[in-house]
Amino acid sequence: MIPAAEAETFDLRGFVTGRGMYVTGQPSWMQGGFGRFDAGGEGVNRGRGAAVADVQLGFDWQPVKHVLVHAHGDARAEPSENRGRRAGLVSAYVEGDWERGRNELLVRAGQFFPGTSRENVAELWSSPYTLTGSTLNSWVAEEVRPIGVNAEWRVLTSTALITTSATAFRGNDSMGGLLAWRGWTAGNRLTVFKEVLPLPPLRSLNQVFIHQRRDGTKPFGTDLDGRTGYAARIRYAIPERASIQFTRIDNEGDRRLHRGEYAWRTPFNILGADAHFGDATLASEWMSGKSGMGDPRANSIDIDFYSAYLLGSYKSGRNRLSARYEIFATHDRHPVAGDRYDEHGRGWTFAWLLDVTSHVRGGIEFTQIAGTHQEAGDSGFSPVIDGRSVMLEMRYSIR
Repeated sequence: MIPAAEAETFDLRGFVTGRGMYVTGQPSWMQGGFGRFDAGGEGVNRGRGAAVADVQLGFDWQPVKHVLVHAHGDARAEPSENRGRRAGLVSAYVEGDWERGRNELLVRAGQFFPGTSRENVAELWSSPYTLTGSTLNSWVAEEVRPIGVNAEWRVLTSTALITTSATAFRGNDSMGGLLAWRGWTAGNRLTVFKEVLPLPPLRSLNQVFIHQRRDGTKPFGTDLDGRTGYAARIRYAIPERASIQFTRIDNEGDRRLHRGEYAWRTPFNILGADAHFGDATLASEWMSGKSGMGDPRANSIDIDFYSAYLLGSYKSGRNRLSARYEIFATHDRHPVAGDRYDEHGRGWTFAWLLDVTSHVRGGIEFTQIAGTHQEAGDSGFSPVIDGRSVMLEMRYSIR
């Protein structure tokens, strides 16, 4: 007989979610526009309604002790104007762990989130605080998902848990393309494996970078340049009280064109922290980096970027109230033929979540983005990216 501690386990988790929203602003980036949300309005200060449905399922299978198999998929019903895939794989990996005293080593291989987020800390990389992610984590959800191997070392002291990790990865060469050409967004959409995301109708895509694939950009898939990127992270945590961590990621892209897609070189840093005071939580992250593609001596793009947010949340019984403020920007260091990829903006989010039952959660949220995107104006559209979203959600948890 197999001992209980070594018996096979299978844990299925997921959500069935329905959302209704009213959005003002330009048509959504998912429709090939300049709107900042997953659904868009009909123009600056002009709104319309939209409805979406989402089914996420994930499992953790432990066939033997110290070995875990994880997979996470997503299927969604979106407005018919939206591009992209309607279903696919979000993440999948195999993980092994070894413990000795107060030390633990975990090795993970596959595709996975980089472990940086201080707001997406619930199951299946979801947020327990808001319905819409910050611009920082919305970009991570869209373009940052390493395909490789991660080794993590955890040391438990008498007062803290210290974690260090290192990742080697490929298949994430085009990260940075959305930031430069489209800019920052706020949403809750997870890009799936090999999904092609739309790009806005920029003049430069029709006149300068004419070899970029016409249907958009593919953040994850077959490696383009054969080069290995890396990530490193260190975290200091006082369990259930506070944590602070620093992460460095660099995909080591060669900046060249490969089969209709540019390999962007995108190194960046993320500093994150959270603190818990009984039923209250404070969380914050700051990201800063740069991204570039093409030959710097000819036609190329080189941007600096940053995004930061501060989130506060309070849980009282079945109710949770959250508020978030954020800033974001990109700065073009190498304008080409009069095109400048500069963007500056800020955002506010206020959310109320209610646990109706142990499996059903309702929520209402208001999000506002205000800012400008210069290349939109240079391409004949409004440079104003202001938008507002009012969202209602009902979610059923499978567990």
